[in-house]
Amino acid sequence: MDTRAGSAGERLRISSRREELDVEMIHRHLSQEAYWCRGIPRATVERAIAGSLCFGGYLEGAGQVAFARAVTDGATFAYLADVFVLPDHRGHGLSRQLMDAAMAHPQLQGLRRIMLATSDAHGLYAKYGFAAPAQPQTLMEILQPDIYQVAAAAH
Repeated sequence: MDTRAGSAGERLRISSRREELDVEMIHRHLSQEAYWCRGIPRATVERAIAGSLCFGGYLEGAGQVAFARAVTDGATFAYLADVFVLPDHRGHGLSRQLMDAAMAHPQLQGLRRIMLATSDAHGLYAKYGFAAPAQPQTLMEILQPDIYQVAAAAH
């Protein structure tokens, strides 16, 4: 899948081809900037990419500036993760373009449930139908938010 979206000033090309991903940039951003996985090892990022439907967002002359991935069985469920636009490119509607492409992908159609977790982008995701769980008492999780820092400290 390869799509183009956006205004003339910020025309984002979105691709789901893994071979195009700038894994170094993705790892750098996730490990140093993303509040949800600071310190994540590169090998973990590589395994996550290998097991996911990935979306890279590219601007001509700037390379990859956005990323998202969906962990899915392609039939009933997906979990949207690691959605970001690099700080220098925020505020131009690129996250909306990235989400438009991700949510339109054939593997994410007709699913019973798509989930995500966010601390700061509820407004963006609400535009795509995301809401707080209708029955939160039915959901459970194992959450280890500092797993990468703890592992790094142990070595």
